[in-house]
Amino acid sequence: MLKSLSTALDVLTKFTPRNPDWGLRELAKEMEMNHTVLYRILKTFEDKGFLIQDELTKKYELGSKIYDLLAVVQSKVNLSDLVVPLMKELSEVIEETVFLTWKDGYHGKTVEISESTQQIKFAVSIGYKTPLYVGASTKVMMAFLDEKEQLAIIKKGTEKFTDHTLVTEKEILSDLRKIKQAGWCYSEGEFAEDVFGIGVPIFGNGGKIVASLTVAGPVYRIYEEKKKECLKRLLDKKTEIEKHIKLLNCNTYH
Repeated sequence: MLKSLSTALDVLTKFTPRNPDWGLRELAKEMEMNHTVLYRILKTFEDKGFLIQDELTKKYELGSKIYDLLAVVQSKVNLSDLVVPLMKELSEVIEETVFLTWKDGYHGKTVEISESTQQIKFAVSIGYKTPLYVGASTKVMMAFLDEKEQLAIIKKGTEKFTDHTLVTEKEILSDLRKIKQAGWCYSEGEFAEDVFGIGVPIFGNGGKIVASLTVAGPVYRIYEEKKKECLKRLLDKKTEIEKHIKLLNCNTYH
């Protein structure tokens, strides 16, 4: 009985974003399973609502019962429970501060921080808000807004936080185009003197920009090879975080 249950669960795991539907014969071939045995498993899942069969293609796909179970998981799990361990892992490896910034109107709000263990480090507080036009963590979000919204942010007024802060419409829009093309943002001393930031965008359902993940630290500790390593690891964590956001269908951070 346990072996049969294990086999049935193996069948369910074959339904993935890459392969969301299966025909009986192709799935039997994939799993090297007897057609009759597999048909009985698929039919049982269909009767219980875990799978449905398309009338035209005759292929099976996940049914409503699966989404009922997913809703239970979503109600019990906070995004922060999944994101914080990823951030801590990253900050320990690169030995710099890592923070998650959530888009909040015309600002970016820091919602999670994993501080560097180094004595000299970049420090930021949870709940701190930064204008979207300044610094890697926020500009990397602003770059993926439409130009109409970008202009609205700029027309709200800009402030020169340091000598490196871009404040004119022309230079900000030009910088945002470069960031969007690159897919990430690097800044030095824009919001705080002698601080570097490397930020990557975080997208939610529908490809909407919702947040960013950033590594920051003192400028004297950054060099080309470390910059490349930080970016690679940020992109890896970005992918994981986006999966969690889409799975939990998060519009706000909690």
